[in-house]
Amino acid sequence: MSLNATPSANRLHIGFFGCRNAGKSSVVNAVTGQDLAVVSDVAGTTTDPVQKAMELLPLGPVVIIDTPGFDDEGTLGEKRVLRTKRTLNRTDIAVLVVDATVGLRDVDHQLVDLFEEKLLPYVVVLNKADLLDATNRQACLAQVGDHALVASALIGDGIHELKERLGSLAPKEDPSHRLLADLVSPHDFIVLVCPIDESAPKGRLILPQQMAVRDALDAGALAVVCRETELDATLEGLGRTPRLVVTDSQAFSVVNKITPEDIPLTSFSILMARYKGFLRTAAAGVAAVEHLKDGDTVLMAEGCTHHRQCNDIGTVKIPRWLRAHTRKDLRIETCSGRDFPEDLSPYALVIHCGGCMITEREVQYRMRCAEDQGIPFTNYGIAIAQMTGTLERSVRIFPDVHALVCQKG
Repeated sequence: MSLNATPSANRLHIGFFGCRNAGKSSVVNAVTGQDLAVVSDVAGTTTDPVQKAMELLPLGPVVIIDTPGFDDEGTLGEKRVLRTKRTLNRTDIAVLVVDATVGLRDVDHQLVDLFEEKLLPYVVVLNKADLLDATNRQACLAQVGDHALVASALIGDGIHELKERLGSLAPKEDPSHRLLADLVSPHDFIVLVCPIDESAPKGRLILPQQMAVRDALDAGALAVVCRETELDATLEGLGRTPRLVVTDSQAFSVVNKITPEDIPLTSFSILMARYKGFLRTAAAGVAAVEHLKDGDTVLMAEGCTHHRQCNDIGTVKIPRWLRAHTRKDLRIETCSGRDFPEDLSPYALVIHCGGCMITEREVQYRMRCAEDQGIPFTNYGIAIAQMTGTLERSVRIFPDVHALVCQKG
């Protein structure tokens, strides 16, 4: 996959924060070498978070996010500050831009506290340093300590050093963090079942399916892709037992009946839950499906926004299956994109998508919001497996999760 084709969810997210007129947008433009953000002497020019996927050396594929001033005022200003806070949930590295001629203000210290509370690596850029003498520079640096870096977006001073600092703060890639490569060996056959219906994207596979194919190639395994309608013929024609069958969750019932019991079976959504770090939570939370009562509200949460088809998985299919499975009069609410509610108290259960289009940090933030409020949290694939009676089988390849499911069962 080329750098330009790398999905935003798999890119390093770098957020630029600070007060109005500290020069955030100027620093963003200097770092990226592009006029990415509108620059003006008027305070509050950036009114909403602006993001751009690009390549940034020495980091590679990144998403740059320029945010409104954290000291914005008024009713609209409060909403902008709230959006800025939410941006932190999908940020991997935070850059606090401070007007060096003013120094750190209370708002800047609030941001530093938020970075540290969320365990975010960060750097404090003392911008407009071209307006300072050497004595004042040292005084500014003393305010911040090891996190500080003196720069001037106007003349480019310190921008190279900032890029290098960002490179040093980037999380190191964990080679064991894979979708399925750790589950197979070289020359293993795996079968990927990809239904093609009215909700399937035209001319391409969805992201988890693409990732599974690439992961299989990286592992030296042999990936065979078919629809559920050709699975019988595929298994018969392989001439050997596949190491693993991975299906779209919507086809669980059909694929479970066709796939012999001795062949491990799971779903793309379950693999994605593991990849994003919330499989155990999802496996534990799905037990709530069996305890739903008349009048309970279930939140169907999606990480992305898309054109909904007439038989949409999150808003139509799962709610229909959920009502049929529980035989309860349930209320269903939905959210998509970045509109995940902070107050989850109205809900008896949150069923989230696989999270393939949002960062691992944001998915885990949503999971922790639910855990902190005592609301069960699961995902589409786990919920469908529960309702089709295939959950125990679908997590058998993950011994710790399998033990958890058997204990709950």
